Amino acid sequence: MSLSTPSPHRRVVAVTLLIPALVALALWAFAWPAARTAPRDLPLGVAGPTAATAPVEQRLEHQEGAFDLHHYADEAAAREAVENREVYGAVVVTGQGPKLLTASAASPVVAQLLQQAVTQQAAASGSRVTTVDVVPAAEGDPRGAVLSASVLPLALAGIGAGAAVTLLGLRGARAVAALAGSATLVGAAAAALAHSWLDAVPGNLWTVAGTFALAALAMGATVAGLAALLGRAGIALGGLVIMLLGNPFSGASSAPEMLPEPAGAIGRWLPPGAGVSLLRSVSFFDGAGAAGPALTLTWWAALGLGAVLVGGALKERTRSARSASGREPVPAG
Repeated sequence: MSLSTPSPHRRVVAVTLLIPALVALALWAFAWPAARTAPRDLPLGVAGPTAATAPVEQRLEHQEGAFDLHHYADEAAAREAVENREVYGAVVVTGQGPKLLTASAASPVVAQLLQQAVTQQAAASGSRVTTVDVVPAAEGDPRGAVLSASVLPLALAGIGAGAAVTLLGLRGARAVAALAGSATLVGAAAAALAHSWLDAVPGNLWTVAGTFALAALAMGATVAGLAALLGRAGIALGGLVIMLLGNPFSGASSAPEMLPEPAGAIGRWLPPGAGVSLLRSVSFFDGAGAAGPALTLTWWAALGLGAVLVGGALKERTRSARSASGREPVPAG
């Protein structure tokens, strides 16, 4: 038996310990954010004259750390801020009582939370709240379930593409072409289902397909790039980052500001979270707020594909060096 081959007893111990560790990690990654869902510096607008909005701001600020308040002069400015994804909603103080502007397209969970919070505060002061959904969710998906559910298939597609490229021995330009081609088809299939069939993601069909494709490419390139540099261990590392961090930390079912820190911050910078944010922007907000997540996905894709090319070049150089050394003539004795 080779000295580098683990004994059967060590393999049994490794499997016995590894599986429970992975289960514990998965439970922590998925259950912890879900159990600690609550607003944390959630951007919320307050519109109206300063004297009139001061009591409302004081009541909202009483919930320490829950809201990040932005003041606007009037309803028009607050509505524009909601449409530009600067805030999730806004409380407009009027002579007839408070008016709540929401955007269920940004997050149905947040829209419902704001409605409950503002309604309770208004009831305490004896007034009623008028709610206006400025940017509503799709009629075919009012709760955002389809959009939230799209994160897992995209993550699986990215991990699968990166693993397949590695295990099939594709390198360099061929690996890049395979990843790009796979992501393009994934984007087309996802758009056909979510946009055309389920009517859950409106907007321009080709823009939606491109968003799905870019997210899939970023995840696939990440896995393939890590594998090109680290070997097959890179597949496991990339899969863990995307599936056990990127998926539950994406905030797809609520919002990044609803997750405990640092989960919300981490999720914004990983491909699944950036993909969901970009999809919301291009589908419901005419591209408002799309620059940040689009740049994040582009960097992940570029770094991953770059690692694929570098790793392939290094392996080719190593192979060439070994071949050259094997052909060296043996000097005469």
